[in-house]
Formats: sequence, structure tokens, C-alpha cells
Amino acid sequence: MADFDKPHIDITPRVLIRPYQASRQNIGGGAAPRVRAQHGARLQAEMQAAFQEADAARPQDDRLERPEGIFLEVDLRRGTNPVDTLERKRDKVRPGAVSTTEDNGVRVALFVPDDARPVVESIVAEYLNGDVNARGEPPKKDKVEPIEAIRRARLETFWTDAPDTLPQEPQDEIWWEVWCYAELANKVRDAAQNINCLVAEEHYWLKFPESTVIPIRATRVTIELLLFATAGISELRRASASPVFFLETDHEDQTQWTENLAERVTWPAGDAPAVCLLDTGVNRAHILLEPAVSTDDLLTVNVDWGSADDAGHGTGMAGLALLGDLAPRLEDQSEITLQHRVESVKILPPHGFPANDPKSYGSITQSATSLAEINKPERKRVFCLAVTNDNVSGARATTWSSAIDQAAVGKMAGDEDDAPARLFVVSAGNAPSEIDVNNILPADQLPIEDPSQAWNALSVGGYTNKTEINDAGYDGWTAMAAAGDLSPFTRTSVTWPQSRTAFKPDVVMEAGNRAVSPAGTEALSLDSLALLTTGENVDAQPLIPFAATSAAAAQCARMSTQLSAAYPAMWPETIRALIVHSAEWTPKMLQEMNDAGGMTARHPFLRRFGHGVPDFTRAIASANNHLALIAQNEITPFRVEDGQKKFSDCHFYKLPWPKELLEGLGEQDVRLKLTLSYFVEPNPGRSASIDAQRYQSFGLRFDLKRRAESEDDFLKRTNPKEREDPLGPGPNGGDNSGWKFGPNSVSAGSLHSDEWIGPAVALAARDIVCVKPVIGWWRQSAKNCRRTGRYALVATLSAPNIDVDLHTPIQLAVENEVGIEIPF
Repeated sequence: MADFDKPHIDITPRVLIRPYQASRQNIGGGAAPRVRAQHGARLQAEMQAAFQEADAARPQDDRLERPEGIFLEVDLRRGTNPVDTLERKRDKVRPGAVSTTEDNGVRVALFVPDDARPVVESIVAEYLNGDVNARGEPPKKDKVEPIEAIRRARLETFWTDAPDTLPQEPQDEIWWEVWCYAELANKVRDAAQNINCLVAEEHYWLKFPESTVIPIRATRVTIELLLFATAGISELRRASASPVFFLETDHEDQTQWTENLAERVTWPAGDAPAVCLLDTGVNRAHILLEPAVSTDDLLTVNVDWGSADDAGHGTGMAGLALLGDLAPRLEDQSEITLQHRVESVKILPPHGFPANDPKSYGSITQSATSLAEINKPERKRVFCLAVTNDNVSGARATTWSSAIDQAAVGKMAGDEDDAPARLFVVSAGNAPSEIDVNNILPADQLPIEDPSQAWNALSVGGYTNKTEINDAGYDGWTAMAAAGDLSPFTRTSVTWPQSRTAFKPDVVMEAGNRAVSPAGTEALSLDSLALLTTGENVDAQPLIPFAATSAAAAQCARMSTQLSAAYPAMWPETIRALIVHSAEWTPKMLQEMNDAGGMTARHPFLRRFGHGVPDFTRAIASANNHLALIAQNEITPFRVEDGQKKFSDCHFYKLPWPKELLEGLGEQDVRLKLTLSYFVEPNPGRSASIDAQRYQSFGLRFDLKRRAESEDDFLKRTNPKEREDPLGPGPNGGDNSGWKFGPNSVSAGSLHSDEWIGPAVALAARDIVCVKPVIGWWRQSAKNCRRTGRYALVATLSAPNIDVDLHTPIQLAVENEVGIEIPF
């Protein structure tokens, strides 16, 4: 994966608008002196043997580049400084992991590049054969005499944790702390992904002056391949960064950790975009919250409740929404610059007050939305709601979910005609935390809860990478979910009707894991399997564990607001599309997808995992071989002509593919991901539960020109208005294979995304996208037929070869308006 340091490419001006008509089927030290000759000759022999063994054992894997050097295991006398003795920066000879031998000597992993091997050999040869100085000392004495032995490095050479914690069997799989040379961290990440390792999100990396620590889940045999093939790993440990370390410290230590982190943060400006939490309130006295949560940004829908958080949930959400999981941030020593803030509107009553009527949550949510906007009308914000209607399935629209859809599109009560669209990030709801394993239902039998079915919301489920249990007293307990799989806390929409409901969740984020007893009968939620965040009781416990889909939603709201801060001109629809654009499925998820078979069989997969795990690096920027083409446009779906209510416009985009480059890649696979995001105005009448088109004001679909299809045939196939007989059949279009889910997967919702994978030469000919309307309730009245809707289209093009530069020729074509016309 190349560096994501290129701008996304705006193709908004390339839109071509045509009148549209739907088809009938619209869809050291005091050691004994060395005997020079004996010592030098022995080291020469050991070195040559080590080189030969290392060469014979060089990894050979087509997925990885050939290593440019080998590792030696070098034992040094006790007290020897390995850097002073062994490092040669000019020749890139560098020591890595350092451990202690049984006799208290020093054992070092030493990387020797192939072209530096003569330099290393010459040092020993000069020591052995060179002239002695006036004191009778041989040359290079300080470099050679501290060396006790030289061998070919083994995996154990790099292991710096307790020896008994190193996995012994080749297929033993754990989370590894992979300590990389800082400048080679991305190379290690790329190689790990190429051999199907699970690499933690970059948020969980720790960055130090000389090292970058990447958590990677892999078997022993796979990590050994990665180690010797990349030459970028200096050390290995068992991954142990978890909330337990911080939670088990006393209050004074917790305070020191949080103060250290606070000192490393550059806090946001007062007018920065904000995550607006609709929750239990926030206690801003926390040192990690106070600079980014103003007193006048603590609001409540009921003045009698106050704005303080007496339940703890909102304050925990605030920490995650601002800084993400605190465990890696507390261990890291890097500087953090925040470009967003946190607001709070309390929508849940404190203890002693009557509970809210579930039927009132729609109006409560809209009231809370208005309060925040009236308080700071000029501020950009993303709303985050992690409150759901307990055990109420979202299989049909409710007043709450519809109220969110209405607020998102800017059409709630009190909104002006030009009211802004709003982005709501909503949690999918949590599974019951049963202790008896026999009572735990699979996620497929636990439907996502109301109001997460809201079409316009960014609905967030949970997955987990947290599988290491470090809590005292739980030896033998195991993680319930495998790394990269669904979190035990989450819900799915597998049981929802396929044709009438949107695919939810849209994405999944870290939600923590649960533990199962050695007997397999008991399940518990342990601190080490949770995220770490800010506690509401600062004096007693400033750090607390936090998990489930609330945590996932808070993290997604954080990412969305970060994008909004970086791209202030982007619409909420576009931010949502970029989140989905950036999402990838974990290897565990992909295995399940591949096992599903055909496109229709993959639909339940989408209802479990959504579009995968978002990644901020991919969301905020493009790379040479992985880029996003973005369009934001308004469309008129319907019109009135001669008293008849008809479809109005469709949009075409000529994609600026570098055809010669793609054709030169031939049969190499490339990937195109199309994401279409828009907001509907809801109409939640009773018929909407059985007819999705009665719920939406309008709908949109996309279509891509096929390889063997001419431009003229594509226009006629997608838009009957271009045919001589609009009511007659259109061209067939030819082969359309390569899609993950296919056009039949789109039936409801206002977010549609699919991936096409195929030969680059085939994509060179698939260079036009059509965005066209489908029926909605706006078409029922002449007044609504004059209205326009907005959409964001993101076309994600990527090639697995990081040396392929797709970005530059596409950027130049867009800047020079090359290939923008389509002959109508």
C-alpha cells in the first residue's frame, strides 16, 4: 500500500445531464583477554556458516519482495553497548532486538544488507590479520573482541518478552507487537497485508523516535516469514496494550498518564467542528475533555435534568469521540493535534426522573438537534446517537428512525427551506450480555435496533480485534470472537426483509470482545477486551473500560468529524460516502464472503459486516495506486410535462481512465468501488413498510458501462429516452461479471456501494457511470416534481501494485478537461 498523500480528485464539473425516462423494469567490562588468532578465526568461520545458512533459508514467496539482506544473532560480552559495537549507519548494518543470555551476556539481532557483507567480513579479517598498534592491540579490537559468538538469527532472537510466552507451534496465532524500524513501518504493514495478516488500524500504532510498533495478528510461521522477508522488523513481543494496564494502576498513576497525554495534545479552536453527543450528558472536568468541551456546549432537552452526566455513558462517549481508544494514546509519546470538539445534549433523564416514552424519542432527538444548532449556528457538527429502543427491531421505519431521516435531510419541523443536511451516526444496538453461554444467541438472530434503520444515518455495528486477555484471575479464559470477526456485542439485519429494508450496518468499528471460561459455560465482559476512555468520576476513576456498539459509533463520529474539519465544503452525504469508500473487510470477513458463493448468497454478509472497517488514512487522502474520484451534484428526479408527472434527469460521468496504462497492465486485476450517497425525505406511512419506494422521496441508482458495450449502446441501455422507441427493449450490454453483490442487491436505503474486480484492460473500456432516479413519493404531486435532491458519488480505483501511478494521469486529465464529452 502506497502512502496516502495525494488529494482526492473532484469530478463534479464533468457531469453531463440528459433528459431521462425509466424503462419498464427500472431498478564490555573485565573479561579475559582474547587470543587474537583463535578468536578471529573462530568468528570468521561462524560468520561464514551463518551467512550460508541464512542464504539457504531466505524466504521465497511470490507475494513478497526478495529480502535485501539477512539477520545474524550476535552474542556480546556482558555490558557491551550493541550500537557502539555493531552499528554501521553508512552501510545500513543495524542492531535490532536485544536480550540477555543465560550467563548475562548480550544477544543482538543484527541486520546485514547483502552489499554490506564484505564490509562486515573485512572488520574481522582486519582484526585477525592487521598490524598491531604501539600498545600491541590489533585493529578493530573494540568491534571484534566484545563478540562472543555469531549465528544465523532465529525467531527467538527477536523475542524480548518472557520466553514461555512465545508461541511454540507453527500455527499458534496471537496478536504480535511488531517493532519496526520507523522508516520501514509502512513496508512491513504492506508485506503483512500481502500475506493476509490482520494489521491493526493505524490509530493503534505506537510511534517513537526510532521505532513504530504495529499490532499484527498472525501465526508463528507467518510472522517468521514476515520477519525475515522484510528486514524491517527489529523486535517482537506479545501484544499487551490493553485497558487493564491503565485500569489496574491507582488513581495517582492514572492521573499521571492522563496528564502526560493532555500535555501532548494541541487542543482545537473554539469554532472547530464538533461531535454532538445525544446521550446522558458529559462531565467536562476531565483533563482530557475540558479544553475541547466548553461549558456553554453542555445542553439538555429538559432543564430540570441538568447537563451533568450521572450515568457515565456520555462522558465515556466523549473520550472516544475526541481521542479514540485511549490505550494506545496513553502509551504513545507522539504529539496529537485535534481539529474537532465535543458538544453534548442530554436526552436521557438522570436517576429519580421518569424514563422517556420510547414514542417520544423522535421529537426528543429533533429537539436536541435544534438546541445544538441554535446554541452555535455557525458550527459544523456530526450528531452521534448511541441510544436505541431496547429489543425493538429496526425492520420497519418508526417515528424515531423517520425523525432522524427527516432531520438529516433538513426537513424537520422548524427547518427553513434551505436548512442544511445533517449527518447522524447511530449505533446498531447491543446484544444482551448473557453470562450463561447457552443463552447467547448468534448475531444473525439479534436484529439491529430502532432507530438504526434510518436510511440517512450512518449506522455502525461492531467488530473486534481484541483477543488478548490480561485480567488477573482469568487464566485459561479465551476470547469469544476471533480477531477480525463480529464483536459479541453487536447486532445484524440478517432477519430483515431483503427487498424492503436497507443494508445495515453501513460499517463496523471496534466494539470490544467478551471472554469465555475454560469450561465453555460462562461468558464475561473483561477490561482487557474493552476500549479505554474517560470516566465521569474524575476523582475516583478517570479511566474506564468501554465497549459495545456505543464505542463503535463514537469512533465513527470522530472520524466523520475529522473529515468534516479537513473538507469543510463537503456535504454530509459526501462524508458518509467517504467513510464507506475507505472501509475494507478484514481477512476473517473476506473468508466468509468467499465461502458464500454467488452474489445473492452474499447479501447476508452485507447485513452482518456492512461495507467493512473504515480507515481514516484512506478516507482523507488518495495514493498513487488507490484514489477517489468525488462528485457532489444536485439532480432533478421528476418533472411535469403536458400535465404528466415523469422522470426528469439522469447524470453521466466520463471517467478519466488512463487507458494506455490500464491496457498495458493487461490481465492484472484492478478494483473499482462505486459508492452513491444521498438523503431521502421520509414518508413513513403504513405502506412504506411494504414498499420502500413509498418511504423515499426519490431514489438513485448507478450503472457502469460494460467492456464490450459501445458508448451509444450504454446510453440507450441505461436511458430509454435515447432510444428510437423508448418503450421498446434496449441493448443487452453484454457481460457484467466481476461485481461483489450485483445490481439486484440494491432495493432500499439511500447508500449504495458495490465493488467490481477484473482485468485492468477490461476496466479501460468501462469508463462511463450513469446516475439515474427511481420512483419516490415526490412524483405524486406537481409541486414536489420541481424539487431537486443532492447526491455524492465516489469512484474508488485501486491497483494492488504500489508502483502503478494511476493518480497522476487521472489528475492531469481532470485538470485539462480531457475526455469529458460523450457523443449524444
